[in-house]
Amino acid sequence: MAEPPELRVLRYFVAVAEELHFGRAAARLHITQPSLSVQIRKLEHSLGARLLERTSRHVELTPAGEVLLDEARRLLVSADRLAAATREAANGVRGSLIVGFQANAAAELTPKILAAFQSRYPRVQVEMRSHDFTDPYVGLSNGSVDVAFVRLPVLMQSWLSVEPLFAEPRMLVTSSESPLACREKLTVADVVDERFVGRRAPGYWRDFWLAADCRGPHPVRLGAEVSSVDECFEAILSRRGIAFTQASTQRFYDRPGLSFVPVDGLPPSTVAIAWRNDLDAQPVRDFVDAARMLAGLDLVPATVSS
Repeated sequence: MAEPPELRVLRYFVAVAEELHFGRAAARLHITQPSLSVQIRKLEHSLGARLLERTSRHVELTPAGEVLLDEARRLLVSADRLAAATREAANGVRGSLIVGFQANAAAELTPKILAAFQSRYPRVQVEMRSHDFTDPYVGLSNGSVDVAFVRLPVLMQSWLSVEPLFAEPRMLVTSSESPLACREKLTVADVVDERFVGRRAPGYWRDFWLAADCRGPHPVRLGAEVSSVDECFEAILSRRGIAFTQASTQRFYDRPGLSFVPVDGLPPSTVAIAWRNDLDAQPVRDFVDAARMLAGLDLVPATVSS
């Protein structure tokens, strides 16, 4: 029976698989390209599978390589956590918790949840980890976070538990120079012919933020695609499009040159706490309890019924 590959070699493979370029991967790993190529060849031989298709100009994953990439990422995250947990135990820390979030997370509720949790469990080390729009699961799918503030909708998985915390209206963000900025209120029908800024995200999540199901026969006109709030605002300021966003964005990210306009008839955005139910971790349960308790206190302005 072949020995499992070393973690070091798996890190090499993940770098190549993510870069799809041996030169860039070697630079990222601070090793030479010939050495990296040899290590990947040895990995393929040891597993008895071709992992990458290579030409002089192109590298792509084989089906076996895609499977290994997914499993290797999970294994490396677990290995990193093992090392971190050992260090924490040596330093007297009683557990750790990685909390994933996007943009303004759970708005005004976020610091209150964190403060309540840390007050009750001061020896649990909490790390907040930001994610861009490309991952609606905010790190839960690959196990890089323990618990996350997510924006619904997300596709439910067998390993995923989700509990809504609150819902808030969606608004239109546009350049202050646009005639739309002068309107007191809009409907989706008023803007279906405008160019929109789309999120680089899975189709169902991207479509929600483009209000695709509220447009009737009118297709979306894309003016730009972005991965973050800052990129979205830059696209809007440069008049490449407009966008829908949650109402709390105005409180946390407003800047000169942008206007936020209420939209009638647009379903709200729901914030939820989400976690992996296949990992039984006490800090996760305690954090969810804190979020659940504070969500019932109506601490976020202008929430609505979802």
